[in-house]
Amino acid sequence: MPRREKMSAVDTAWLRMDRPTNLMMIVGVMIFNQRMDFDRLRNTVAARLVGRYRRFRQCAVEEVAGAWWQDDPDFDIDAHLRRRALPAGAGKQELETLASELAVQPLNPGKPLWRFDLIEDYAGGSAIVVRIHHSIADGIALVGVVLSLTDLSAHAEPQAAYAAEDDEDDGDEVSAGLLDTLSDALGSALSMGTALGGKALTLASDPDRMSTYGRHGIGLLTELAKLLAMPADSPTSLKGKTSTVKRVAWAEPIPLGEVKALGKALGCSVNDILLSAVAGALRAYFLQKGESVRDVEVRAMIPVNLRTAKHEGTLGNRFGLGTLSLPVHEANPFARLFTVRSRMNDLKGSYQPPLTLAILAAVGIAPKMVQQQFLDILAAKASTVMTNVPGPKQPLYLAGSRLEQCMFWVPQSGDIGIGVSILSYNDNVQFSLITDRHFVPDPETIAPLFAAEFEKMLLALLMVDWEQPLDPALIEQMLFGKQMPLPLSGAAPEPKAVRLRSRKPKAVEVPAAEPPQRVPKRFRKLA
Repeated sequence: MPRREKMSAVDTAWLRMDRPTNLMMIVGVMIFNQRMDFDRLRNTVAARLVGRYRRFRQCAVEEVAGAWWQDDPDFDIDAHLRRRALPAGAGKQELETLASELAVQPLNPGKPLWRFDLIEDYAGGSAIVVRIHHSIADGIALVGVVLSLTDLSAHAEPQAAYAAEDDEDDGDEVSAGLLDTLSDALGSALSMGTALGGKALTLASDPDRMSTYGRHGIGLLTELAKLLAMPADSPTSLKGKTSTVKRVAWAEPIPLGEVKALGKALGCSVNDILLSAVAGALRAYFLQKGESVRDVEVRAMIPVNLRTAKHEGTLGNRFGLGTLSLPVHEANPFARLFTVRSRMNDLKGSYQPPLTLAILAAVGIAPKMVQQQFLDILAAKASTVMTNVPGPKQPLYLAGSRLEQCMFWVPQSGDIGIGVSILSYNDNVQFSLITDRHFVPDPETIAPLFAAEFEKMLLALLMVDWEQPLDPALIEQMLFGKQMPLPLSGAAPEPKAVRLRSRKPKAVEVPAAEPPQRVPKRFRKLA
């Protein structure tokens, strides 16, 4: 019998979540500056992916008693690493079309659930479309997996990193069930130092995991009641029944340094800035289509990493989900930003992420029909999935070719038809989105709106006197004439001198709206 191991309850839930209109695959595109040598790529993948992670040599096997990871006795790397060609002179549009087509092609269920398609000749270089099933690992883990294939120079030896060891485990721990998963989630929250973690007790000092659950039972049950009672978000064109046709698109990268500088000036995190830009982009798209944005809020499912230090480098799914309502109705970009910041701060202190991780574990051991019905209820409360993953700050090389641009898309469950992914790499921020044809047939019209929304905020802040150290709270008062919600600590950050690199902003059209009270005249044009 081939060697096998029990699949965790959470990973089982992701395995069974596949449906024709929403496959549970994480899809990525990597673009390189020169043509890649296929044999060198094959050797690198064999040594660093297949050789290091047993999971990429195992099939997912479902039985009445549960699901298992089982070694594939006929594993052949050439079934997972294939060459593909685009028409001569193909550009970004053709690559987006190919990625869209592959995003709806199921992986072979009788083989390990991953595949790399190499386009050897693309725009003077090469491109790779990566597809990996979500049951293998979450986005944070898979970014690490893909990065393990790369080097800091073009001349590294592909076999130098890892050697195949058939008896070596990849370190992925198997969850025993709902209680273990919930306890792990609470412990993860503690190790991350979140507000929830501050309320938790270290599991190492708590020999009885039930007592850990008991201490948080009221909060978890309250959060569960709130989650179940939560109404659906606004009935926009982003809601409906999904199809089997998807579209992907990506924007030009934004300098990460400018995002950080803007965040420091306004007392907001990089994540706050980027999520606010997404909200603004959706608003602008609705307006372009003639759709009303009055009182519109688009709720997003936000993955929250619950991976602790001891789980670094392992596979599996260790994240919860939080819900964030994007204030699409808000015309003023700064009011929108501070609203997003306030709601994200509330989410950081919520029991929602560990609760949803526990829910996934519970439905993973329940009958498949029960799982589908429950997850459909949760999916109906949101219109999009949004994720932000930090990547390396320096340029990387794969099989001797420099990685110029990379983007990815996470799957959506139920009838959610929009996914927005944000990835930082080489001091740039990459926005990407995947849409269902029934909801957004032209995502390429949304992609440039992310940068346009960022430019609005950047342009306004460039009007401030940057020669003096500025307090973000004072800038807030200057923009709105009143005190808006402050960061999670409840106190204004220490004043910091912030300098933004001057550059000519792109021309953007700012929707007109009534200006906030007591806004200085020089800022009213932004309202």
